[in-house]
Amino acid sequence: MKEYDALWGQILDTLRSSYSDEIYEDLFEPLSSVKKVSGGYIHIMAPSVYVKDRINRLYLTRINTLAATLYPKELIKFKFVLASDLVGEEQLVGPEKNLDKKYRTGNLIATLSFDNFVVGKSNRFAFQMALKVADQPGIVANPFYIFGDVGLGKTHLMQAIGNYILDNDINQKVLYIKASDFIEELADQLKKEKMDQFNEKYRDLDVLLIDDIQMLAGAPKTQMEFFRLFDLLSQQNKQIVITSDKPASELKNIMSRLSSRFEQGLVVDIGIPDLEHRVDILRKKLSTEAPDVMDINPSVLEFIASYFTTNVRELEGALKRVLFYCVTNNIEITVDSAAEALDTLIKTRKKTEALTENNYDRIQSVVSDYYSITVHDLIGKRRNAKFTLPRHIAMYLIKNKYNIAYQTIGALFGNRDHSTVLAACEKIENDLKHNEQLKLAIDNILKKVDKTSN
Repeated sequence: MKEYDALWGQILDTLRSSYSDEIYEDLFEPLSSVKKVSGGYIHIMAPSVYVKDRINRLYLTRINTLAATLYPKELIKFKFVLASDLVGEEQLVGPEKNLDKKYRTGNLIATLSFDNFVVGKSNRFAFQMALKVADQPGIVANPFYIFGDVGLGKTHLMQAIGNYILDNDINQKVLYIKASDFIEELADQLKKEKMDQFNEKYRDLDVLLIDDIQMLAGAPKTQMEFFRLFDLLSQQNKQIVITSDKPASELKNIMSRLSSRFEQGLVVDIGIPDLEHRVDILRKKLSTEAPDVMDINPSVLEFIASYFTTNVRELEGALKRVLFYCVTNNIEITVDSAAEALDTLIKTRKKTEALTENNYDRIQSVVSDYYSITVHDLIGKRRNAKFTLPRHIAMYLIKNKYNIAYQTIGALFGNRDHSTVLAACEKIENDLKHNEQLKLAIDNILKKVDKTSN
């Protein structure tokens, strides 16, 4: 038993360094020592159903992988149980998914779980709330609305909610669908006059996960049908999870009574991961897809993460490109070989980013010049009207000309938050309705911007 206690101690040390203090103290610190070893399973007693279920669903695979690595001489696995579970010799099987099957019922991808979602500053709150929603569907937040730029993990988090709910109760009727597919399916059923089948399918759901809701824009009939479905499910406390590339308040060509419903629950955003977070994402990708190269020099991961900053899918794709390039050419994975593998992609990104940044800089420069202030003052913290008006105008022009996320614009103005930029843009837009002087100023600024672009 001492040997297994030592193994458990090693695993706890690894878990402490792998997860945040909050997760470790909440889940792992209260655990006792080994209580029983039977049939190749090491039993650890949990203090509550909450801790037991959370570890079995989210962390058991990770713990058993560590056990196999740290204790290779014997095939053993861990089970987390309550005191009542230890009575008798019945088999105590945790709700592990069969990850050999990629797809599950309800269009879910089994591998998109909370366990392999890499958490950082940019997505921690969204992750924590998604866990709560999955733990108590229809109660904590309904609807649960997740927004963020392309490729940052919205779909992963949404599907993790669905997988978690199915792990807890396989009889739950969960459906994941893209908004574009919902439109096509509705049109097809209307054409075939089979709306009874359509209604029966959707109104019988316990959990509806609808991805990229902005795709409903400009489809009033579909919006009306979704509005009816939304109201029906929410009145029955059936969980609805929605993702979008923008906040509900920014959705274009979506009826207001529908977008306002989206804001009645909980709205969370997923931001762009910082360098440390991106490196963690690459490490996780290596551990699942190329564990034999886990000893890769950290500088290689930092090199990749420094160039692919705004899209997790692009980031992971860059890592794959480096791995394939080095394996194919039978060369060592180094910063130099990574640079060779990514040379074309990096050059293309540099050109695109330079062009885009120059466009943003041009607006900031023209606005600053028009109002006789410096760019430093424009993006700075000074709040008197001499600086705030041109600052708001510059934010408004960048948003309207390039339609980039408010969060991205905030980064161009001294890392201001999303709500500050949104308020600035809305203020300028409202003032333009009755302020002719402001309208004239913006027209003149746009002429100067266009002129300097040529």
